[in-house]
Amino acid sequence: MTELAVQPSAVTTRWWRDAVIYQVYVRSFADGNGDGIGDLLGVRSRLRYLADLGVDAIWLTPFYPSPMADFGYDVADYRNVDPIFGSLADAQALITDAHRLGIRIIVDVVPNHTSDRHPWFEAALRAGPGSPERERYIFREGKGAAGELPPNDWESIFGGPAWTRVADGQWYLHLFAPEQPDLNWEHPEVHEEFADVLRFWLDLGVDGFRIDVAHGMVKAPGLPDVGASGQAEMIGEQVVPFFDQDGVHEIHRTWRRILDSYDGERIGVAEAWAPSPERLANYVRPDELHQAFNFHFLKTPWEAGRFREVIDESVRTSALVGAPPTWVLSNHDVKRHVTRYGGGERGLRRARAAALLMLALPGSAYIYQGEELGLPEVLDLPEQYLQDPQRLRDPDSGRDGCRVPLPWTAAGEPPYGFTPPGIYESWLPMPADWHTLSVEAQLRDGASTLSLYRAALALRREHPELGDGTLTWLDSPAGTLAFRRGESFACVLNMTSEWVEIGAPGDLLLASGGPETSGAVVRLAPDSATWWTGNNV
Repeated sequence: MTELAVQPSAVTTRWWRDAVIYQVYVRSFADGNGDGIGDLLGVRSRLRYLADLGVDAIWLTPFYPSPMADFGYDVADYRNVDPIFGSLADAQALITDAHRLGIRIIVDVVPNHTSDRHPWFEAALRAGPGSPERERYIFREGKGAAGELPPNDWESIFGGPAWTRVADGQWYLHLFAPEQPDLNWEHPEVHEEFADVLRFWLDLGVDGFRIDVAHGMVKAPGLPDVGASGQAEMIGEQVVPFFDQDGVHEIHRTWRRILDSYDGERIGVAEAWAPSPERLANYVRPDELHQAFNFHFLKTPWEAGRFREVIDESVRTSALVGAPPTWVLSNHDVKRHVTRYGGGERGLRRARAAALLMLALPGSAYIYQGEELGLPEVLDLPEQYLQDPQRLRDPDSGRDGCRVPLPWTAAGEPPYGFTPPGIYESWLPMPADWHTLSVEAQLRDGASTLSLYRAALALRREHPELGDGTLTWLDSPAGTLAFRRGESFACVLNMTSEWVEIGAPGDLLLASGGPETSGAVVRLAPDSATWWTGNNV
């Protein structure tokens, strides 16, 4: 047996150390005003569902005014709400109602870049080269005899050069779409602006921020060439001069001081890609952010040995800085894990088992909307609906398929209660068979994926040994994982395609599928997870 400890912080264990946080992709959660696009009113109308599900907080994707070149991650005004999603009054009402139900609110902040329609960038284009307005962004002269070549070889994450030339001949940097110019974080006005933005939303009552591209902002001095193509594939695997530079950490320390100046344990969550778990742990040192997404866990293939390695490394490196590990299986930027795990019935079995694994691990867990319904990736969206700018780089990498709206009712045809009665169009079309996966249908079925999540989250809250704490690996057959939490809880995962026999580790609490018991012998179903309790685990 091997014990891995997650050391609590020096102060009292905080809510965020073992919180279950539900990601709401606002466009696709629920449509409250009948235009076919999800909005804040829709989220507010479904808060009781989230409370009954048993989550501690919800993270809202950007709802700020935006031209929507990247679905809101191109922000034109950081202190308001886009009319598509409602109003500032709707945001305030949502925060108030969520708090009344015991749900905290985390909002996205996008500090690496703005929209090209942001007043700052529009002023920079008008002002011209060498102006103070251009100093807020990263403008450079081009290479070549007439400056006709980009300043360096950096590539956009969405494909093509990371530079766009403007009418006066200068180039500006955009690590994502051309409509998302990168800010110059060496400029003091940029620091002051975002400190004020954080305070604006904290004063409104939000409980924290998910920081988009938290590994960005700071670029290597001199903007040196990478010297390689396929740079997007290098992110999180190798050191690159435009991401994970040491200077980002001073920004996060400043933001931590702002968060700590407010009552109620407000938190910062890093969306950070780093080339090693040790580098990722830097983002959650005691004076920086509270959590960082664990993309290494998300990307792990369905193999017991690989999962154990990632879990060990995640717990070990988080413990180095006294932070809790985080666990996430899907989000709005990757294919849904039902599909990644093989699709169909096999993919669903594995996804259900992975949910019990994730929720039994020490630390905090993130649920992407719809995973509690077992939704698969939609792979056959009609071409005219595909709008994701990431498809410019690779047609197969588009993110539209994981952003299809949620089915709420078991009506015979789409949009299954996503829109108000009498509205039949949603911004992305929904599969014709999703009525069986709807919230309404699954609430009637005690064996549904939704019922499994509700039961697991209730047990996680009730069982004293789940959440923050220690993990002890137990001996188990090849292709399986088994660990103990505390003295009376065990999780056993069969990641093989065969039935596996083990000795009963205690009394069965919950199972994603199977098992079969005969006296003291248990047969674990293929691709399944079980939770056990008792004094002998």
